[in-house]
Amino acid sequence: MSERSAAPGELALVESLVNTVDLGSGSDALDTAEGRALFGLAEDEVEQARALRESLRAALLAHAGHPPHRAVTPLGELLAGAPLVVTVDERDGAAALAAADGGPLLSRVAAAVAGALVEGTWARLKACEAVTCHWAYYDRSPAGRGRWCSMAVCGARAKMRRYRAK
Repeated sequence: MSERSAAPGELALVESLVNTVDLGSGSDALDTAEGRALFGLAEDEVEQARALRESLRAALLAHAGHPPHRAVTPLGELLAGAPLVVTVDERDGAAALAAADGGPLLSRVAAAVAGALVEGTWARLKACEAVTCHWAYYDRSPAGRGRWCSMAVCGARAKMRRYRAK
């Protein structure tokens, strides 16, 4: 949906997970074997991945100043169960949180969020304010006030609706 470039670093994982469903058409990439393979998911892990996806979407909507799109399990509760380990690079001593035990999706997402918090990029990952979209995007605007995943689509529609209402 978006013409924007992908989120930086590990936030691309979060962005791509949130964007596995098209709210307009209802198609969900997690329904396909190819879509699940992108995240290393077995078929029996899909419902947990969907719950994580929607909790992430609610957090990204909050980053953009909007209420949750529906009732979801708070993201903090989901991520609290994620096994993480501290890694230290022997060459430069840099420390980071990483997914433990081969990296289940929940742990990889938790590590991505933790890394983004440290880098100061977490709040820039947002969800489009268009009710029929809520696509995740990384806000690269100087002031960090982006509202739509795409100015050409969602932004134009919102502006046209506002214009017609006048």
